[in-house]
Amino acid sequence: MKNQNTGYQKSPSSLFVYPHMRLAFILLITCFAAWGVAANMTDPLVKVFSKIFTMSTFESALVQFAYYGAYFCLALPAAFINARYSYKAGVLTGLGLAILGAFAFYPASVSMTYGFFLLALFILAAGLSILETSANPFVMAMGPEGSATRRLNLAQAFNPVGTNIGVFLAATLILPNLNPATAEQRANMTPELLRSIQSTELNAVMMPYVGMAFVLVVIWLLIFLMRLPKSTSEVAVAKADHTPMVDFSATLGRLLKRRQYRWGVVAQFFNVAAQTCTWTFTIQYVQKSLGMSEVSASDYLQYSLILFLVSRFVMTWLMGFFRPAVLLAILALSGSLLCLYAAFSPGITGIWAIVAVSACLSLMFPTIYGIALNGLGNDTKFGSAGLVMAILGGAIMPLVQGAVIDTYGAVISYVVPAVCFLVVASYGLFTIKRAQD
Repeated sequence: MKNQNTGYQKSPSSLFVYPHMRLAFILLITCFAAWGVAANMTDPLVKVFSKIFTMSTFESALVQFAYYGAYFCLALPAAFINARYSYKAGVLTGLGLAILGAFAFYPASVSMTYGFFLLALFILAAGLSILETSANPFVMAMGPEGSATRRLNLAQAFNPVGTNIGVFLAATLILPNLNPATAEQRANMTPELLRSIQSTELNAVMMPYVGMAFVLVVIWLLIFLMRLPKSTSEVAVAKADHTPMVDFSATLGRLLKRRQYRWGVVAQFFNVAAQTCTWTFTIQYVQKSLGMSEVSASDYLQYSLILFLVSRFVMTWLMGFFRPAVLLAILALSGSLLCLYAAFSPGITGIWAIVAVSACLSLMFPTIYGIALNGLGNDTKFGSAGLVMAILGGAIMPLVQGAVIDTYGAVISYVVPAVCFLVVASYGLFTIKRAQD
């Protein structure tokens, strides 16, 4: 890109996104927002299904197990799709499967079976797993390696736009349509009356997911019609999108030898665990602290996600001045302290501490992702799969926290994400020390 005044040729390292990849970058941003909508419409479903089907918190937390378990199962197949074909093929495959899962909410609502809803969630999340495994490294490859982490943070900054939409949809279309009858009252209803109430509630769950499916169809068509450059000066993108088939065992061996990558997967596991635990049980924490209804308590989850959204852009800006690993360590330690405060100080200040945790979460996923993948070269596609598989933390740790809630209550359960944050802080400190050696 020439400066018209000087004729100076701008160096590739000074670019943020390669010129021919700008449209692709913008379209991928819509994908980041889309999986934010899906993920955060899902968080309130733990409470919703617990009420509709009269289950324990542990049983209803299987919602998160199905959702994040699918991420674990499909991330590696996504890496093979990316390696064999291209990142674009991976994105389209992921979107297609997500569309199928979202539409599956309709027959699930007709069957009125909890297991069917879990299957629909699994299919939806399977598609999003392939989408995320493809989109994250694709964004990193759309510009110079030196700006890859900031570029991914910028793209990921649009994810909380989707999360806020997801929570808004849940708060306006799902939660208000829950019948206020308690578990005891439901147990005394006639089967016909109970089934009628459940049908209305499950239809409310179904509608936003089917609506999202139609939006995803539009995004799929736009990306399908997108023409990527076949021959450009952006060699990094060309290499990333046309890598030959690799020896998986040799690739895995190289990845496991890299401590920065290996411990990055561990950190990502506990980062997603902390995030999912924090948001999944925010409504229960607020209800326990202030005795609010689900609808009123959901306002605080919305506040959390608005703060998360604003903080994503702030953190992307701060990365222009501070090393990502330093910010990661500081915010992870802060998140742990806020969770501990909330666990031992229930009430309005504890609630605002839970809300403030979202500011700490804002930069973690893309920052761990960027640090762990830095310098992997042709191993990036399978390295990306490992980091997406680490999202399994969002499947396992909510079950742990759900069991703690059933035994000790929602307030003290925030010790669980506090411990998760400490693991993330350790990775930040490890990265800082490694850079100083």
